[in-house]
Amino acid sequence: MVATLEEILKNATHWSRKSMAQHSGLSKSTVGRIWRKFQLKPHLTDTFKLSTDPSFVEKVYDVGGLYCNPPEGAMVLSVDEKSHIQALDRSQPVLPMTPGMPERRTHNYVRNGLTTLCAAFDVATGEVISSLHRRHRAAEFKKFLIKADKEVPTHLQIHLLCYNYGTHKTPVIRTWLSKHPRFHIHFTPTDSSWINQVERWFGFLADQKDLPRRTQERPDPRSRHPRLAKDWNTDPKPFIWTKTAEEIFQSLARYCQRISGAGH
Repeated sequence: MVATLEEILKNATHWSRKSMAQHSGLSKSTVGRIWRKFQLKPHLTDTFKLSTDPSFVEKVYDVGGLYCNPPEGAMVLSVDEKSHIQALDRSQPVLPMTPGMPERRTHNYVRNGLTTLCAAFDVATGEVISSLHRRHRAAEFKKFLIKADKEVPTHLQIHLLCYNYGTHKTPVIRTWLSKHPRFHIHFTPTDSSWINQVERWFGFLADQKDLPRRTQERPDPRSRHPRLAKDWNTDPKPFIWTKTAEEIFQSLARYCQRISGAGH
């Protein structure tokens, strides 16, 4: 256990059952049983990022309140841009799956440019307002706000949950918002994409929809993503937010306590 947690191999990135067996004199099966008992998985790594936003607490209360207790007569939209979407074509046609043979693709591809997908996820219904743009600037974000203004019924107030990004706070955007008082913008804490529900929808696109199957080549995203958003809206599903701000802070406190002795 001490060797697994504290010692670093000189010629490998992590311990394996074989290397630990040689180091400890135990059998590989015994090493495996010990690791399973203490839930150690040296071959796995994960990511984390703790926000250092000085307004983290206030913003979590704000966003969590909109999720758990949305205001009456208003629509809450989780907004973000998925930039640098690549249009890739395989250099040769994809060979479809046949009995006894998996689908096969060439290892190389041809680049056909980039595009940016702007999306606003209605946290109550799961419906999505989306548009594609060539670039990722305040001008494109303003066009997207105009589109949202046209599509949301005029009697509803609009609360936008946005990432704390520069294009969302330029003088152009502030001027536009001042002329459209039904829009209320709320910024998520820095380095806290987990709290923005539209990120989960982007993940759905990447996991379920963005990988073509049994096609000759990869479709152009300028035609693919609008179709995917339209298909999603035929049977939209909201993501149910279950944690209050207090529960988030408690979970964060437990995590900080666990990593407090990491030595970094």
